[in-house]
Amino acid sequence: MSKTVYLNISQITEVHHKEIQLKDVATVYSDDSAVTNKCSALRIKAIHLDRDKRYVESTLDVIKKITEMDPTITVNNVGEVDFIIDYHRPKSPNWAWEWIKTIFVCIICFCGASFAIMTFNNDVSVTDVFSEIYRIIMGKESTGFTILEVSYSVGLALGIVGFFNHFAKFKINTDPTPLEVEMRLYEDNVSKTLIQNDGRKEQDIDVS
Repeated sequence: MSKTVYLNISQITEVHHKEIQLKDVATVYSDDSAVTNKCSALRIKAIHLDRDKRYVESTLDVIKKITEMDPTITVNNVGEVDFIIDYHRPKSPNWAWEWIKTIFVCIICFCGASFAIMTFNNDVSVTDVFSEIYRIIMGKESTGFTILEVSYSVGLALGIVGFFNHFAKFKINTDPTPLEVEMRLYEDNVSKTLIQNDGRKEQDIDVS
Protein backbone atom coordinates (compact mmCIF):
# COMPACT_ATOMS: atom_id res chain seq x y z
CA MET A 1 0.00 0.00 0.00
CA SER A 2 1.44 3.36 -1.04
CA LYS A 3 1.87 6.00 1.66
CA THR A 4 2.18 9.69 0.72
CA VAL A 5 4.58 11.93 2.58
CA TYR A 6 4.55 15.70 2.07
CA LEU A 7 7.93 17.33 2.37
CA ASN A 8 8.53 21.05 2.91
CA ILE A 9 12.26 21.80 3.14
CA SER A 10 13.43 25.29 4.10
CA GLN A 11 15.90 27.08 1.83
CA ILE A 12 18.49 27.43 4.60
CA THR A 13 18.59 25.99 8.10
CA GLU A 14 21.14 26.62 10.83
CA VAL A 15 22.15 23.54 12.83
CA HIS A 16 24.56 22.97 15.72
CA HIS A 17 24.91 19.18 15.66
CA LYS A 18 26.64 16.89 13.17
CA GLU A 19 23.97 14.23 12.77
CA ILE A 20 21.32 15.92 10.64
CA GLN A 21 17.86 14.40 10.62
CA LEU A 22 15.11 15.28 8.17
CA LYS A 23 13.09 17.02 10.89
CA ASP A 24 15.98 19.45 11.38
CA VAL A 25 15.60 20.96 7.91
CA ALA A 26 12.04 20.16 6.86
CA THR A 27 8.42 19.91 7.87
CA VAL A 28 7.16 16.38 7.27
CA TYR A 29 3.49 15.42 7.06
CA SER A 30 1.63 12.20 6.38
CA ASP A 31 -1.77 10.79 7.24
CA ASP A 32 0.07 8.00 9.02
CA SER A 33 1.76 9.36 12.15
CA ALA A 34 4.12 6.37 12.27
CA VAL A 35 5.35 7.16 8.75
CA THR A 36 5.74 10.83 9.69
CA ASN A 37 7.84 9.96 12.73
CA LYS A 38 9.97 7.48 10.80
CA CYS A 39 10.69 9.97 8.01
CA SER A 40 11.33 12.81 10.45
CA ALA A 41 13.99 10.73 12.24
CA LEU A 42 15.74 9.77 8.99
CA ARG A 43 19.40 10.81 8.98
CA ILE A 44 20.07 12.74 5.78
CA LYS A 45 23.64 13.91 6.42
CA ALA A 46 26.57 13.41 8.75
CA ILE A 47 29.01 16.31 9.09
CA HIS A 48 32.60 15.24 9.62
CA LEU A 49 34.49 18.55 9.50
CA ASP A 50 34.83 20.36 12.81
CA ARG A 51 34.38 23.87 11.43
CA ASP A 52 31.58 26.22 10.49
CA LYS A 53 30.46 25.59 6.93
CA ARG A 54 27.45 25.74 4.64
CA TYR A 55 26.49 22.60 2.75
CA VAL A 56 24.34 22.67 -0.38
CA GLU A 57 22.11 19.60 -0.62
CA SER A 58 19.54 18.32 -3.11
CA THR A 59 15.99 17.35 -2.24
CA LEU A 60 16.27 14.50 -4.75
CA ASP A 61 18.91 12.89 -2.54
CA VAL A 62 16.54 13.18 0.42
CA ILE A 63 13.71 11.59 -1.56
CA LYS A 64 16.08 8.79 -2.58
CA LYS A 65 16.96 8.10 1.07
CA ILE A 66 13.27 8.01 2.02
CA THR A 67 12.36 5.56 -0.75
CA GLU A 68 15.37 3.39 0.10
CA MET A 69 14.18 3.30 3.69
CA ASP A 70 10.61 2.36 2.64
CA PRO A 71 9.81 1.72 -1.04
CA THR A 72 6.07 2.01 -0.36
CA ILE A 73 6.40 5.72 0.47
CA THR A 74 5.51 8.30 -2.18
CA VAL A 75 7.14 11.67 -1.54
CA ASN A 76 5.42 14.89 -2.57
CA ASN A 77 7.88 17.79 -2.31
CA VAL A 78 6.25 21.19 -1.72
CA GLY A 79 9.43 22.99 -0.64
CA GLU A 80 12.84 23.78 -2.08
CA VAL A 81 14.56 21.74 -4.78
CA ASP A 82 18.00 22.59 -3.38
CA PHE A 83 18.61 23.64 0.19
CA ILE A 84 21.45 24.73 2.48
CA ILE A 85 22.53 23.29 5.81
CA ASP A 86 24.35 26.01 7.73
CA TYR A 87 26.45 24.20 10.31
CA HIS A 88 27.85 26.10 13.30
CA ARG A 89 29.89 24.45 16.00
CA PRO A 90 28.12 24.49 19.37
CA LYS A 91 29.66 27.10 21.65
CA SER A 92 28.60 29.23 24.56
CA PRO A 93 27.75 32.82 23.60
CA ASN A 94 30.30 35.51 24.38
CA TRP A 95 27.97 38.30 25.46
CA ALA A 96 30.76 40.83 25.95
CA TRP A 97 32.00 40.36 22.38
CA GLU A 98 28.43 40.47 21.03
CA TRP A 99 27.78 43.78 22.80
CA ILE A 100 31.09 45.20 21.54
CA LYS A 101 30.17 44.33 17.95
CA THR A 102 26.67 45.74 18.37
CA ILE A 103 27.93 49.02 19.82
CA PHE A 104 30.57 49.31 17.08
CA VAL A 105 27.96 48.84 14.34
CA CYS A 106 25.66 51.37 16.02
CA ILE A 107 28.47 53.94 16.14
CA ILE A 108 29.31 53.39 12.47
CA CYS A 109 25.64 53.71 11.46
CA PHE A 110 25.16 56.82 13.59
CA CYS A 111 28.26 58.56 12.22
CA GLY A 112 27.43 57.57 8.64
CA ALA A 113 23.84 58.79 8.91
CA SER A 114 24.94 62.02 10.58
CA PHE A 115 27.47 62.70 7.85
CA ALA A 116 24.87 61.98 5.13
CA ILE A 117 22.34 64.35 6.74
CA MET A 118 24.90 67.12 7.21
CA THR A 119 26.11 66.74 3.63
CA PHE A 120 22.53 66.91 2.33
CA ASN A 121 21.79 70.00 4.42
CA ASN A 122 24.95 71.65 3.16
CA ASP A 123 24.21 70.80 -0.49
CA VAL A 124 20.73 72.31 -0.43
CA SER A 125 21.74 75.15 1.94
CA VAL A 126 19.03 74.41 4.51
CA THR A 127 20.58 76.96 6.89
CA ASP A 128 20.33 79.71 4.28
CA VAL A 129 16.75 78.74 3.42
CA PHE A 130 15.70 78.85 7.09
CA SER A 131 17.47 82.18 7.58
CA GLU A 132 15.72 83.68 4.54
CA ILE A 133 12.29 82.36 5.62
CA TYR A 134 12.80 83.69 9.14
CA ARG A 135 13.89 87.11 7.83
CA ILE A 136 10.89 87.38 5.48
CA ILE A 137 8.31 86.37 8.12
CA MET A 138 9.80 87.90 11.26
CA GLY A 139 11.45 90.93 9.63
CA LYS A 140 14.80 90.41 11.35
CA GLU A 141 17.87 88.24 10.95
CA SER A 142 17.92 84.72 12.31
CA THR A 143 20.18 83.81 15.21
CA GLY A 144 20.58 80.29 13.81
CA PHE A 145 18.54 78.74 16.62
CA THR A 146 14.85 79.38 15.96
CA ILE A 147 11.58 77.46 15.82
CA LEU A 148 12.46 76.42 12.27
CA GLU A 149 15.66 74.62 13.30
CA VAL A 150 13.99 73.04 16.33
CA SER A 151 11.00 71.81 14.31
CA TYR A 152 13.27 70.49 11.58
CA SER A 153 15.43 68.56 14.06
CA VAL A 154 12.44 67.03 15.87
CA GLY A 155 10.70 66.21 12.60
CA LEU A 156 13.83 64.57 11.24
CA ALA A 157 14.13 62.32 14.29
CA LEU A 158 10.43 61.38 14.20
CA GLY A 159 10.65 60.74 10.46
CA ILE A 160 13.56 58.34 10.91
CA VAL A 161 11.74 56.45 13.67
CA GLY A 162 8.57 56.31 11.56
CA PHE A 163 10.41 55.14 8.45
CA PHE A 164 12.35 52.40 10.20
CA ASN A 165 9.26 51.42 12.23
CA HIS A 166 11.47 50.63 15.17
CA PHE A 167 12.74 52.26 18.36
CA ALA A 168 14.60 50.15 20.93
CA LYS A 169 12.29 47.16 21.56
CA PHE A 170 9.15 48.90 20.34
CA LYS A 171 7.60 48.81 16.87
CA ILE A 172 4.93 51.15 15.56
CA ASN A 173 3.12 48.32 13.77
CA THR A 174 3.62 44.65 12.95
CA ASP A 175 5.14 45.25 9.52
CA PRO A 176 8.80 44.26 9.12
CA THR A 177 11.20 47.16 9.25
CA PRO A 178 13.08 48.24 6.08
CA LEU A 179 16.26 46.88 7.66
CA GLU A 180 14.62 43.49 8.24
CA VAL A 181 13.38 43.44 4.64
CA GLU A 182 16.85 44.24 3.30
CA MET A 183 18.44 41.58 5.52
CA ARG A 184 15.99 38.94 4.29
CA LEU A 185 16.67 39.96 0.67
CA TYR A 186 20.40 39.72 1.34
CA GLU A 187 20.03 36.26 2.89
CA ASP A 188 17.90 35.08 -0.04
CA ASN A 189 20.49 36.35 -2.52
CA VAL A 190 23.31 34.65 -0.58
CA SER A 191 21.40 31.35 -0.53
CA LYS A 192 20.62 31.53 -4.25
CA THR A 193 24.25 32.35 -5.05
CA LEU A 194 25.54 29.41 -2.98
CA ILE A 195 23.11 27.04 -4.71
CA GLN A 196 23.92 28.35 -8.19
CA ASN A 197 27.68 28.24 -7.56
CA ASP A 198 27.41 24.68 -6.29
CA GLY A 199 25.78 23.69 -9.58
CA ARG A 200 28.62 25.10 -11.70
CA LYS A 201 31.02 22.50 -13.00
CA GLU A 202 33.44 24.81 -14.84
CA GLN A 203 37.06 24.86 -13.74
CA ASP A 204 37.81 28.35 -15.07
CA ILE A 205 37.29 31.52 -13.09
CA ASP A 206 33.77 32.86 -13.65
CA VAL A 207 32.78 36.28 -12.36
CA SER A 208 29.64 36.70 -14.47
